[in-house]
Amino acid sequence: MSESTAVLLIGITGSGKTHLAQALSARGVVRLSVDEEVHRLHGRYGVDYPEHEYFEREAPAVETVRAQLTELLRAGRSIVLDHGLWRRSDRDEWKKTVRAVGGRPLLVYLPASKESLLRRLAARNQRRDANALTVTPEALDDFFARFEPPTADEDAVSYNGDVEVIRSMVR
Repeated sequence: MSESTAVLLIGITGSGKTHLAQALSARGVVRLSVDEEVHRLHGRYGVDYPEHEYFEREAPAVETVRAQLTELLRAGRSIVLDHGLWRRSDRDEWKKTVRAVGGRPLLVYLPASKESLLRRLAARNQRRDANALTVTPEALDDFFARFEPPTADEDAVSYNGDVEVIRSMVR
């Protein structure tokens, strides 16, 4: 049996991670979402709990999703992780988790300009679902300051908008 693939998405808020993850899910890849797990447990960011508590609330959700990921990979299922992986250290940890259970990590980078993100987020800020997150231009500046784009030695694939290109890389 070939090893299962874990598609690990790299992208800033609004770059299209959830859209790509949902498209891959529609093609048979299991989608796991940290944001949806946080929402299920705690409600909406900045509405049902203060923004400054997000990371405290996110940590157990990440571990729940990590356990689901390992279980699914062990069962021979391929997954897509709908989570930003902004820092290289986070990407390295997820790759290590995937490899520890015999999976194959596939890093997919969703590059996006600040201008395009502001347009997308203006529409997204009006929604109320688990993947909605009100992001101000100032917050976006902060996100860009903290985001670490993948470097060449990480072997990340840049997403060009064609879901089938990514799907064809999933085993």
